[in-house]
Amino acid sequence: MADTIAQFEKVIALCRDLFQKKLVDYGPSWRIMRPQSITDQIFIKANRIRSLELKGVSMVDEGIKPEFIGIVNYGVIGLIQLAKGFADTTDMTAEEAMTLYDKYITETKELMYAKNHDYDEAWRSMRISSYTDLILMKIYRTKQIESHNGKTIVSEGIDANYMDMINYAIFGLIKLEFGEE
Repeated sequence: MADTIAQFEKVIALCRDLFQKKLVDYGPSWRIMRPQSITDQIFIKANRIRSLELKGVSMVDEGIKPEFIGIVNYGVIGLIQLAKGFADTTDMTAEEAMTLYDKYITETKELMYAKNHDYDEAWRSMRISSYTDLILMKIYRTKQIESHNGKTIVSEGIDANYMDMINYAIFGLIKLEFGEE
C-alpha cells in the first residue's frame, strides 16, 4: 500500500499542477458549467481514450495520459459544481478553486484508500482498457441519474460516480506513469 500511496500522490500532483496552470490561463471559467456538461466533457475524454485504444493510432499529437488527467480534473470540477451549484460568472478566485480542488481530491483519495484496502489492490491486475470501460459505464450511470434529477432508489449518487471515475483515471495514470500493465 505504501507504493500505491506514493504513486497516487505523484499522479495527483501531475493533475493538480495542470489544473493550477489552467487556472492561470483561463481562471475558473468552468464555474458556468452545469454538471451535465461536465459529465459530457468526461465522456468525450473517455471516448477518445477508448478510440485510441481500439485504433492504436492518434491523429492529434496527444495520447491517453492527457485524457486521463482531464478526467481527473473534470471529475473534481464536477464535485465542486455539485457542492456549490453552477454560476453565471466566474465567481471564485483561483485560490478558492485550488482550496476546493484539494478538498475534493483528498476526499476521493481517502475513498480510494478504503476501497483499495477492501479489494486488496485488485486494480493492479486490471488492464488500462478496463478502466476506460468502467469510466464509460460510470458516465452512462451518471447520465441516467442526471435524467432523474439526481435521485436514486438504491444506487450511489452522482458524486460517488465522479469519485469512481477519478480513481479509475488515476489507476490508469499510475500504470502509464510507472510502466505497469
